[in-house]
Amino acid sequence: MTTHALTLVEKIAARWTDGLAQGAIVRQGEFVMIRPKHIMTHDNTGAVIPKFKSIGATRIFDPNQAVFAIDHDIQNVTADNLGKYAKIGMFAAEHGVDFYPAGTGISHQVMVEQGYVVPGAMVVGSDSHSNMYGALCALGTPVVRTDAASIWATGTTWWQVPPVARVTLTGRLMPGVVGKDVIVALCGLFKNDEVLNHAVEFVGEGVASLSMGSRMSISNMTTEWGALAGLFPFDAVLREYLDSRAEVFAKASRPGERRAGSRGSYTHDDVARWWNERASYAADSDARYAAELTLDVSTVVPHVSGPNEVKAMSSLPEIEVKQIAIQKAWLMSCVNARLEDLAAAADIVRGKRVASGVEFFVAPASSEVRAEAQRLGHWQALIDCGATTLPAGCGTCIGLGEGLIKKGEVGISSTNRNFEGRMGDREGLVYLGSPAVVAASALAGYICAPTPFANIKPTMSFTRMTSAPRPAASAQIIAGFPEKLRGSARFMDRDNLNTDGIFAGKHTYNDKLTPSEMAAVVFENYDADFRTTAHAGDIVIGGYNFGTGSSREQAATALKYFGVPCVIAGSFSETYKRNAFNNGFLCFEAPELVDAMRAKVRSSAPAKTVNLGDLSIDFATGRLAWSDREFGFTPLSPVAQELIVAGGAEALIQKRLAALKPA
Repeated sequence: MTTHALTLVEKIAARWTDGLAQGAIVRQGEFVMIRPKHIMTHDNTGAVIPKFKSIGATRIFDPNQAVFAIDHDIQNVTADNLGKYAKIGMFAAEHGVDFYPAGTGISHQVMVEQGYVVPGAMVVGSDSHSNMYGALCALGTPVVRTDAASIWATGTTWWQVPPVARVTLTGRLMPGVVGKDVIVALCGLFKNDEVLNHAVEFVGEGVASLSMGSRMSISNMTTEWGALAGLFPFDAVLREYLDSRAEVFAKASRPGERRAGSRGSYTHDDVARWWNERASYAADSDARYAAELTLDVSTVVPHVSGPNEVKAMSSLPEIEVKQIAIQKAWLMSCVNARLEDLAAAADIVRGKRVASGVEFFVAPASSEVRAEAQRLGHWQALIDCGATTLPAGCGTCIGLGEGLIKKGEVGISSTNRNFEGRMGDREGLVYLGSPAVVAASALAGYICAPTPFANIKPTMSFTRMTSAPRPAASAQIIAGFPEKLRGSARFMDRDNLNTDGIFAGKHTYNDKLTPSEMAAVVFENYDADFRTTAHAGDIVIGGYNFGTGSSREQAATALKYFGVPCVIAGSFSETYKRNAFNNGFLCFEAPELVDAMRAKVRSSAPAKTVNLGDLSIDFATGRLAWSDREFGFTPLSPVAQELIVAGGAEALIQKRLAALKPA
């Protein structure tokens, strides 16, 4: 293996890292300052605007970077909601930002369809399903609203390059099996956090049998799998898709449509150039990965998730013999409402009627998709079978608008999430399946596939690498950041310690709590004794996936106010980590240390928090010393250190804004 062998994620991240020296590389685990090609916000643009203004920003740094696409609550025609949309439109016009009003389509579909996502690009969105952009060999990943405001104001935000997992797809899809079946199977087969907070790179011969729509479905739902991104290679299938879109842009002639050469479009010449450069959009053959997974897609049959749980997976042959009756069916969302999805459903329902007692709701991914489906007769076939059509938006998928599930009802949906209460009443049951399964079930009145399938067990494997790649060089320590830190190790032998255990939910919306009062209730729901046995300066060491659950930032700030200088864990919830650094609170991973502490305490049935003595941290070398042993961790880059020294993201943004102003 060569010293500088890189994954696709590492290559793209380096291209969009701000201030990176020519020829320099970035590795998994490193903190970098990114300047993404685009930042997408949707209805939440209305919440980002005041955050943008509160940090002192008066103009969007690069109007070409931002895209606003309204899609979530578009069935809400109250004066308040329409007023909010109007304000977003006016803000876009004032700052010269591309704006797609309600009815254009679901934001992620718009970003792909209108040409903002291209191979090798980094495109982020203030939405958890921004992973979908990975289908186009791009690095698509979600960011939070503070990040969106930062990018608007300065063009940049911080990002930690995640560990990267390689998923090798072998074989070829059998007829009637689509990308939704593959990702549902992956979520169900690998349901023990194998790719939690990873970026996933899909490779192998099986990729070639996946259409672009299937790839978008898979990349989109890597979110539900627990990943931060899901990327596919630049191959002949993607090139054909890009050329088809370039043809659309070239033919656009009506006012308001995108034209070739504008911000959100590209030409055939662009596609040819990218194709010639595609080697730079591919991982090196000897790149190192944090995990390796395989799935033989020829052994995948249609699968469904549920009820009310994405990772509870059943094959159609297993579930359809139970004849689970349904009252609702939904064909919609950013994961499965494209032309090929509507066409597959139309072919199944054409000339037939929805079963008595079943309501079938259909919404296209975009107005362009609907227009093409109308031209080809698919839309009318869906209407004729008894479907109720809805506008191009999120709607029912997030529990907004018409078609919500009611108490006691059961539904089958082509959406990406079926969490309890998400699509309506908490006592409704929702399953997830492909468009074909949704259509067939709507006709039959129970969950089934349109054609019989044998009950084949998918062939798969998983290997966790012993350690993720680490930077070889020591870290540069910036002014104000400690080179070394020492304290008593307070070990909590608990995986998935959630934010409610760290800072109880009952305190979350009490805005009157002072910092000292917040510190006084830290770990109340996990270990109330912590506050009387621990002291300021003690270092907290947690298990794996520390800080999972709610996104409340107080789970980080309360520890900061207590006087804990940092938290070390085997791994963190990505949301917790972002909240911590955004508030100037230090946390980092050291899984070998956690495993060693776990081995020491598990034989003695200890208390929930154990004092394991002196721990010293050398940030310059990335070494930890404990119990006469040394352990490594990825040294913190100057970007991560700067967030801590500045006191958080907003203070750092204000500092950068001041530097941008003319003297």
